[in-house]
Amino acid sequence: MSADTRTKLLAGALRTLTEQGLAKTSARTIAATAGVNQALVFYHFGSVDELLAAACRYGAEQRVAHYRERFARVGSLTEFLELGRELHAEERAAGHVAVLAQLLAGAQTQPRLAPATAAGLAQWIDEIEQVLARVLAGTPIAAFVDVPGLSRALAAGFVGLELYEGVDPEGALAALDALEQLSGLVGVLEDLGPVAQRAVRARIRRSTARRAQP
Repeated sequence: MSADTRTKLLAGALRTLTEQGLAKTSARTIAATAGVNQALVFYHFGSVDELLAAACRYGAEQRVAHYRERFARVGSLTEFLELGRELHAEERAAGHVAVLAQLLAGAQTQPRLAPATAAGLAQWIDEIEQVLARVLAGTPIAAFVDVPGLSRALAAGFVGLELYEGVDPEGALAALDALEQLSGLVGVLEDLGPVAQRAVRARIRRSTARRAQP
């Protein structure tokens, strides 16, 4: 029963964040959503902040697990971006990315939320990094891409697109289209012959070296 109550509270916290936003999320509203006594929030988690932190980790685990098989089937950068579009639409419709965005904003003023929010985002980053490392391996740009850094940029961009789409849907769509154009460029590079690929690598290497110079 205790484990079941904890799960109800975790799910209730995420649903409350989705439906009412962080400003209206309290022990009372979470308990009402979860259908349990308000005192159980403090019994199981000690504070609302601790419950929200646990809910962030719990929600990320659930969502990443939901997509893990689809991530594993991705075989190219194009397929990865197609999955990104699907994931963006599904997560936006369900309100899950909005929850993460609210927790990121809340962590600016409630420091105790920061580690859990970062941990939740890190679960997405880990999955993205695995896919990028796989699909970029053997491409002409593989040696020049910081995969961990790019994974963080994509995860942050995903959350940003959720917020951006709320005020400029066409702009958010254009951002996704631009990513697909980059995917097409990588595909063109992969189709080049060995000599041309070596030339491209050499040019990228020289450009990278110039940028690294003080």
